Amino acid sequence: MKQVTATGQTVEEAVESALAQLKTTKDRTEINIIDEGKKGIFGIFGSRPAVVKVSVIHDPIEEAKKFLMQVGEQMGAPVSIDVKRDGKQVLFVLTGEKIALLIGKRGQTLNSLQYLTQLVINRHSEQYFTVILDAEDYRNRRNETLIQLANRLARKAVQTGKDVALEPMPSYERKVIHTALSENKRVKTSSDGTEPHRHVVISPVRTR
Repeated sequence: MKQVTATGQTVEEAVESALAQLKTTKDRTEINIIDEGKKGIFGIFGSRPAVVKVSVIHDPIEEAKKFLMQVGEQMGAPVSIDVKRDGKQVLFVLTGEKIALLIGKRGQTLNSLQYLTQLVINRHSEQYFTVILDAEDYRNRRNETLIQLANRLARKAVQTGKDVALEPMPSYERKVIHTALSENKRVKTSSDGTEPHRHVVISPVRTR
């Protein structure tokens, strides 16, 4: 956290001095008055300056947005970002001419970026945020693909009578698989392994 200690003849002067040094505005700071100062005799003798400590408050969502824009620039794929917040969940929708670079194969780059953005946002926040990154409606398209995959592999598990292990996926993608098969009485699902290699296992329900 960026902070400065400043002095002035009054608290207001000390605060103005601190804001000038930090190049910010009062609404984006936290101000602690260390000493209110004292006016001396004739305004000179025995006077004591006011002392304040001013800290810059970081907006976690703005910091996360700034991080994503920097990554896009560095990867040669500049982005525009639309932010939608729903309670503790923050959705960042990315658009840009070279957005495919940020999605990556099977969304792996997007997933990695999502993980890093979540670290950034929570480093600057006192409450815990869940971050979702989306681009070109990738998440919805991916969910549809996962549901189709779940049903196909469930049929395979039933036909072969053997467990079927899926590839490692992030937790919210595993949840899509579990939910898709929750009504299917012929199979059961479980998660196995440790992060980041945790994966779903589809097992046939063996009837006696």
